[in-house]
Amino acid sequence: MLQAERRHNILKQLQTSGTVYIEQLATQYNVSTMTVRRDLAALEEEGKLIRSHGGAVLPESLTQEVPYQTKLSSYTAEKEQIAKKAVELIPDQARILLDSGTTNLEIAKLLKSRDDLLIVTNDAKISIELLHSDCKVISTGGELQKDVGAFIGTHVQELLRQIKVDIVFIGANAVHLTEGISTPTLEKSYIKKLMLKNASSKWIVADHSKFNKRSFAHVCDFDEVNGIITDDQIDAHTKEQLHQVTNVY
Repeated sequence: MLQAERRHNILKQLQTSGTVYIEQLATQYNVSTMTVRRDLAALEEEGKLIRSHGGAVLPESLTQEVPYQTKLSSYTAEKEQIAKKAVELIPDQARILLDSGTTNLEIAKLLKSRDDLLIVTNDAKISIELLHSDCKVISTGGELQKDVGAFIGTHVQELLRQIKVDIVFIGANAVHLTEGISTPTLEKSYIKKLMLKNASSKWIVADHSKFNKRSFAHVCDFDEVNGIITDDQIDAHTKEQLHQVTNVY
């Protein structure tokens, strides 16, 4: 296969899957990994992809912040499925930290009928959902992120530094097999890092649409969490690769 044809096919494959991997491309096209690296470097110079550790992604694949109402109506059944799996991991009398996001909102809906939990959250909608719960609920307060519903700012950070919880559920904007978990802003990344630091058990909650994507600010790698809770729509190849680096529930 000619170089130009191979690079054209790599781009087509990238546009279909969103991510390509050097080792797989080398095997697929029967060339050396160095040849693939040169292909990816040339395509990056043309602005057609962004090289990442072990492969490449499309330039437009960096995920951005999504308004709350848009997220609320997206992948609802999948988020409900994730929530049911998540609550199975919560022991009696647990201290829980629920990160902002609509997947964790579904977890809150399942927890509000209990009376034995302490729940901390930086999400306005989750706080309201738990308004009449018999659980003890602590809202971080802080600056309310417009159209998103998350509390951010130094007030949130200071509170998170002072607490220890049994389990945290971290929402993920993007999950990438080689680059870990990421989020659109440095501030939200820092808040999620604080949440992870101060929890004994750490879980990422993400529906299948978040996989094979990257966002601006790195949150953590897979070896920093107990595992990922996702839905049954995740493709078999991605799930198999995930099992090699973390627990998948």
